[in-house]
Amino acid sequence: MMVLLALGVLACWALWAWQAPDRAETGGVVGWRAVGHAGRQLAWRVATAGVLLVVVTPGIAAAHLERPTRFPSGGGTVPVYRTTGPYLVVCKPDSLERITQLPKELRALNQQLFAACQRHGFQHIQAAIDAVTTPGTRILIQPGIYREQPSLKPLSPACAALSGQPVLAYDQQVACRHVQNLIAILGDGPDPDIACEGRLCGLQLEGTGAQPEDVVVDGQFQRLNVIRADRADGVYFRNFTIQHSLFNSLYILETDGFAIDRMLGRWNDEYAFLTFASDHGRYVDCEAYGNGDSGLYPGSAAPLGGTRPAIELTRCRSHHNFIGLAGTAGNSLLVHDNDFYDNSVGIGLDSVFPGHPGMPQNSSIVTGNRIYANNQDFYRYYRDGTCTKPSAERGYEDGVVCPSGPGPVGTGIVLAGGNANTFRGNHIWDNWRFGAMQFGVPAQLRGETDPAKQFDTSHFNQYLDNQLGVTPTGEVRANGIDFWWDEEGQGNCWQGNTAGSGPVTSDPASLADCAAPVVFTPPNPVKFQSLLACLAWRKTNVDPVGCDWTYAPPPPTDRQDPPEAQDALEQAQAIERASPGWSPDAAGR
Repeated sequence: MMVLLALGVLACWALWAWQAPDRAETGGVVGWRAVGHAGRQLAWRVATAGVLLVVVTPGIAAAHLERPTRFPSGGGTVPVYRTTGPYLVVCKPDSLERITQLPKELRALNQQLFAACQRHGFQHIQAAIDAVTTPGTRILIQPGIYREQPSLKPLSPACAALSGQPVLAYDQQVACRHVQNLIAILGDGPDPDIACEGRLCGLQLEGTGAQPEDVVVDGQFQRLNVIRADRADGVYFRNFTIQHSLFNSLYILETDGFAIDRMLGRWNDEYAFLTFASDHGRYVDCEAYGNGDSGLYPGSAAPLGGTRPAIELTRCRSHHNFIGLAGTAGNSLLVHDNDFYDNSVGIGLDSVFPGHPGMPQNSSIVTGNRIYANNQDFYRYYRDGTCTKPSAERGYEDGVVCPSGPGPVGTGIVLAGGNANTFRGNHIWDNWRFGAMQFGVPAQLRGETDPAKQFDTSHFNQYLDNQLGVTPTGEVRANGIDFWWDEEGQGNCWQGNTAGSGPVTSDPASLADCAAPVVFTPPNPVKFQSLLACLAWRKTNVDPVGCDWTYAPPPPTDRQDPPEAQDALEQAQAIERASPGWSPDAAGR
């Protein structure tokens, strides 16, 4: 679930800190003596308030709930796009008319495929999946809108009895595929392991249009997931759109080897693309917008300690979501050369919620990305009542987003309890609150009660050679503050970062470089207390007293926009007003 709910754990930290006995540092984990008297004073000041909030406040958001999961063995590979091999064709009655609008070369190919589809094809994607007999089969989906009506038939009594359960075991998913899913790809057989076996391994689903919008799989808010790929090693998704889920447009779980290539996920209550407890994954050239949690969510990625990437995300655009990219236990990620813009928060990684294997979050590399203008106040749709309507009536297509929890609007990067991450060479500009924000998270929140582990997050993170407050073309667009840190942890360092105008700004004013001695420090008491107010957030109380996260801060005054840049910005904003779900790259923010 979203990184930003981490703030709720601060009260737990306070209670633990106050009650903890003195003990020395052991096993490389800093004990209570490092916190000292100031920490005890802090705990005493906030424990009462924190406990009160925990007791009287209902759960401010549900984490991503799933059955107990295991990581794949790691013996797989990232699948490669294939143009040969066995295939099945899916089409709609109006596909031929849509084909006439395609470029000439694609038109000819699709006309041939349509003729084949009339002879021995399918009108529904699930029917084609069910007809697969050979591993490595390609399913070619022709232009059209796919609502998968057979998957919405009344459930059997046995399956209907499961419809109220938020979590189903794998064998229940197999027995009742459409309780939660419009389309289900379930690759494992009835055995103790989680490896894909048999005909659905290496399945490739591909839209045959010129762009992802030519093929649309529409969930109509009828199921939690539009497509679920579960233990589906080697699965490959390419060149189509998935939309209108009650949770995920595309959900990949316990899978060794997957690709999300030129895919578009939009207008979902929670996530566009969510991958969980998986390895050997790649998101490439994808786009996500209009999602109430995050556009991209590589959560509980295989914990490899940075020995290699578990999941790569590259050349994607994630915009007009609550969060552009989020990941509880987003481990060993390689996030590079993407654009995260016009969200409330650009990127968020965390170690917050129980039930997410691989915590604490660690060892991801975020490099060469453009993270900018993440200032969208989508909370206004709670204030005016829009988000209380049924999902289908909210107006997601017109730009409405209903955030799933509290988050500091106007922030480029949030790291809540991560370790050994590297943020290098990113362009981070025009985020009106913070360019990057880091704070610690006590292990108690994720269900870890060992006192020696309560300070096991927010260590050895590096922020290197980032360009702050300036666009790639040189216009100064300052962040509110470039770096904000609660001052907890050890081995964190900031080095080689530059700002567009003047020095890099930070709170605290002085940040350690990477040659500084490794010394643990507890959180700053004032900052610690300032975070507590946002704990009271819930969907019926989106603006808790004392919490300013849910409004966009005013733009920084340190902006040096030349007239031509300002003209381009105003033109782009006019285009956005005409098409609220989109933000052109030309906006230059």
